[in-house]
Amino acid sequence: YNDIQKWGVGLGLDLKGGMNVILQVSIPDILTSIKNEAKDENFDKAIAATNDKFKNHQTDDFVGTFVAEYKALNPNADFSVVFPEVIKSGDSDNAVATKLKTEVKDRVNNSATNVLRNRIDAFGVVSPNIQVLQGKDGQILLELPGVKDHERVRELLQKSANLEFYATYTTEELGSRIAQLDQELAGNDPENTLATLMLEMSPMAHTPIVGSASDTAAVMAILNSDLAKKYIPSDAKFAWEVKPHEVKGANGKKANAYNLIALRTNNGQAALDGSVVTSASADFEQLQGNVVSMTMNNDGAKRWARITKDNLNRPVAIVLDNQVYSYPNVNSVIEGGRSQITGNFTVEEAQDLANVLKSGKMDARIEIISDQVIGPSLGQQAIESGFISFIVALVLLMIFMVSIYGWAPGLIANFGLICNLFFTLGILASFQAVLTLSGIAGIVLALGMAVDANVLIFERAKEELRAGKNVKQAVADGYSNAFSAIFDSNLTSIITGVILLLYGTGPIKGFATTLIIGIICSFFTAVYLSRIVFILGQKTRWFNNLKFSTKLSRNLFTNTHINFLAQRKVSFSVVGIFVAIVIVSLFTQGLNQGIDFSGGRNYVVKFEKPVEPQTLVDQLREEFPMPNALSVIKIESSNQVRISTNYKIDEEGAGVEKEIVAKLYKALKPELGDMTVDEFSTTDESQGIVSSQKVGPSVADDMRNEAYIAVMLSLIAMFLYILLRFRNVAFSLGALAAVAFTAFTIIGFYSLFWGIMPFAMEVDQTFIAAILTVIGYQINDTVVVFDRVRENVGLYPKQNLYDIINMSMNSTLSRTVMTSVSTLLVLLCIFILGGDAIRSFTFAMLFGVITGTLSTIYVAAPVAYLTDSKRRNRKTAKA
Repeated sequence: YNDIQKWGVGLGLDLKGGMNVILQVSIPDILTSIKNEAKDENFDKAIAATNDKFKNHQTDDFVGTFVAEYKALNPNADFSVVFPEVIKSGDSDNAVATKLKTEVKDRVNNSATNVLRNRIDAFGVVSPNIQVLQGKDGQILLELPGVKDHERVRELLQKSANLEFYATYTTEELGSRIAQLDQELAGNDPENTLATLMLEMSPMAHTPIVGSASDTAAVMAILNSDLAKKYIPSDAKFAWEVKPHEVKGANGKKANAYNLIALRTNNGQAALDGSVVTSASADFEQLQGNVVSMTMNNDGAKRWARITKDNLNRPVAIVLDNQVYSYPNVNSVIEGGRSQITGNFTVEEAQDLANVLKSGKMDARIEIISDQVIGPSLGQQAIESGFISFIVALVLLMIFMVSIYGWAPGLIANFGLICNLFFTLGILASFQAVLTLSGIAGIVLALGMAVDANVLIFERAKEELRAGKNVKQAVADGYSNAFSAIFDSNLTSIITGVILLLYGTGPIKGFATTLIIGIICSFFTAVYLSRIVFILGQKTRWFNNLKFSTKLSRNLFTNTHINFLAQRKVSFSVVGIFVAIVIVSLFTQGLNQGIDFSGGRNYVVKFEKPVEPQTLVDQLREEFPMPNALSVIKIESSNQVRISTNYKIDEEGAGVEKEIVAKLYKALKPELGDMTVDEFSTTDESQGIVSSQKVGPSVADDMRNEAYIAVMLSLIAMFLYILLRFRNVAFSLGALAAVAFTAFTIIGFYSLFWGIMPFAMEVDQTFIAAILTVIGYQINDTVVVFDRVRENVGLYPKQNLYDIINMSMNSTLSRTVMTSVSTLLVLLCIFILGGDAIRSFTFAMLFGVITGTLSTIYVAAPVAYLTDSKRRNRKTAKA
């Protein structure tokens, strides 16, 4: 039973809560680990120059840029000497770059992801998603549903697990040398000495503690200076203790300070490294408390015995990722390869440290460049809103089909919808896919678009009945004549979905996956399953009197003779005026870029009582002054807001996140009552921060570029498909013009009205997904009209193009309106009931469906007519 449960459809982050993290593996560290051990100044300079370009977004090809930089510094460089294990003598620069890229990719794929997976599995995360992002040097995506202790996970992910054992210097051995250094420093700059920076100097004898300080960077700057090299032994190295302690400063106030530990190296290296550790476990001892016990291999045990023998009655430091965890005094020789790490650990800290040591060492440092946290309470709210919107949309669609086409056709269409849903969920379960809120939106939208196939069939069957055919023949011809339009419209939507799948991330991929599966299932149920039901039903009398209409729809859009092409001058004028207004708005007001494209942090905060966004902005400005970007909008309810800021977005580390949360708490304290800062920041309560998201500038640039590529590829794909399918460039130009205008209209509307609408009108990933989906819908609509034009050209070869296009649009008008209404019904349900997470997306879709329908009639058809000069030359005087 438990095994079967694992094959179910899991819930994604937005429905269950958890973390979505993008990690950047340090490419410089990987290249350094591949390099030979000899010192190479050109290597260091090339790495530094490439790193600057990479961080400033001047290049996204780190390895290729590094090879070029190194070659510029050393034109006669032999890379087989620099990277002897990877590069062969005589390899060209291109071959060198290719081989290094392959090696870097392999190390990221095999080493980094495996180590991360081991850590995450040991942490207990169920159904994590770990994948290397293609086209991104060293970037790894992690999706961790159900995680609650977010800060603990952040620290766990970023540890390199570089365990080292060092001999140490004592204060007696270094005290006089440090005093001489400080004396010379005082002569140059009395305000910038170790004595002034240290809160405590050499507090205890016979220990490796040099002193304690809060400003660790300033102290290290002195100790790493050229002046310090005159006094400090060359084999000395300094590192800070991992945990701070409280001391009294010169002003009498208490402050957190870190102990500085003096290490003794062996030619710059540790006496022993963590590669010899075979196992580690978290234990508890009566005297030491929580400790981490380690076991070494045979070689490590022998070397550890020698190290402890050489350092009897002296401290030995245990260092992890350049932080000192403990420095116990060696009282006797330790044999057998067993040792312990102590350090006032909590139970969780000891477990995490043991986990890190067991999972292995990273070849490179890892930093978090994008981070999204969603609390379970927000996930539960999303489940409820998504489920309600899904049920309401399904019921409304069923009622719509029965009320427009009658009981029998309506129930058959509804049977197809239920089968479509069943197959979609079954396929998702077989893929062990994770269902997200955007995935639910994709399913619901696919259901709305599935109605289009039924509408096409029923409308064609209705036409055949009006032509005098019996029900059996009308149904058969309806399926036959509608097939090409259904096939083309579904395929164009799938093309859009594939582009979304390739260039989207996170929620966009979820939406695209369910949309593609839903469209394929709808094609199967509409064209095959419903046909079988009609064939079986025709054996009963109930099916002999089918009309495919009701009193409500019997005379709806029948025998229309609207001269659409005659209105082309007016429509082009309206289009031109609107385009001009949008261009002015884009240059003056611009677009409200979400943090996906600008970089920044989002915090969803819930209060006990209703709040006013402007009041919160005024309070927050005291902590986040200009020019820091800051916005506050209401979401879901009057007591829940989303706060966005780009404060310190270029800086990394847990300290920055804690600082921002502290600032938020301080600014919002009047609205929070008795809530403590810990309760405020848990992202797990009914009040306080219920979700957070961080997107770094580099990720934002990547997302923006991918969005541009996705839109351009979608337009090109649509153009080529129409050209291939209809063999007429005029149709391709007409479709492209309509699609471009629809997309431009949505962008323009978001530029004109952001700040006016009562929800976030942001240009982000979901907005781009909406545009691409509308493009698919627009092409769907246009293909149906053009398919009828192609059919009528074959039926009436002597009739002029002007009349054929008007006749085709009039004959498909009922289908166009019915499909638009059914899709709008679904979108309205998602917009009103689906929650704030996809409200901007669904609004863009709503606006796009309306605009797309009008663009087909007033842009695509007129442009196709004007550009098809061959057929247009046969027009009559009426044109």
